[in-house]
Amino acid sequence: MRLCRPFAAVLGGLALALTTTGSALAADGTFAWIGPRGKAYSIANPPDRKCFDMAQEARGARNGTKKPLVVYTKKKCKGSALRLAAGRSAPNGARFASVVFNPR
Repeated sequence: MRLCRPFAAVLGGLALALTTTGSALAADGTFAWIGPRGKAYSIANPPDRKCFDMAQEARGARNGTKKPLVVYTKKKCKGSALRLAAGRSAPNGARFASVVFNPR
């Protein structure tokens, strides 16, 4: 239950950001990943140039947006980076702790 609350807060924050920023500042499309127990998660039209920390285990990033993104091994967009072009996926076992959409 404790893991669900931070994750819900992240998704709620993303939803709020998406409703206030408009599509000009969003990576149109869907970002998907695998979370705990192999459950699939996704975010539609994530905002550009903001670093998001994952609240729980995350792996197998799939960039279904029209813009590039970068996943990082550590929170706050630090650590080893893996850039994914639009439509590309990371290996299924590749874990990440944060992500930024359409980085500069």
